[in-house]
Amino acid sequence: MSCTPTKAELRRLIRQRLRNQSPEDEMRWSAEVIRKVEQHEAFRNAGTVLLYHALPHEVDTQPLLDRWCLKKQLLLPVVVGDDLELRLYTGADCMQVGRFGIMEPQGQAFHLYESVSLVLVPGLAFDAHGGRLGRGRGYYDRLLPRLPHARCIALCFPCQLIARVPTESHDIRMDEVIC
Repeated sequence: MSCTPTKAELRRLIRQRLRNQSPEDEMRWSAEVIRKVEQHEAFRNAGTVLLYHALPHEVDTQPLLDRWCLKKQLLLPVVVGDDLELRLYTGADCMQVGRFGIMEPQGQAFHLYESVSLVLVPGLAFDAHGGRLGRGRGYYDRLLPRLPHARCIALCFPCQLIARVPTESHDIRMDEVIC
């Protein structure tokens, strides 16, 4: 790898790091990250939260979905073409396998973007300055500017924190990273 790794090189490196983690470590780290989220002022004060349904090697958000779906308005993204559409999460029985094998809620699209106050964001790598390296399709970089009042908090495992994520003008920075 060169002195300044490319995004593609970093994606390969982080994917390898993630594959080397034990399932037990991922469960333990996920539980710790979720505990921090639930104690965070932005989460406690949020009425509408956009989160994600975790892929393998991502912080597992299912405990948030299970514990908070009756107390907060929880949204999940659905891949529609080249964009993410938001849908209300109403329980595990509303889910189906969508594009890329990600579990997605069925039902009507949610369009009250200005009501979303918190977004919990996945990704491959993050830095202390809010830099985020996604999977390369730009879904979140296109979605987040449409959520004008939302605080963006990335969730990750320790092996996903790096010194500096290479960013471009279209890359959206996170307000915070919880690890």
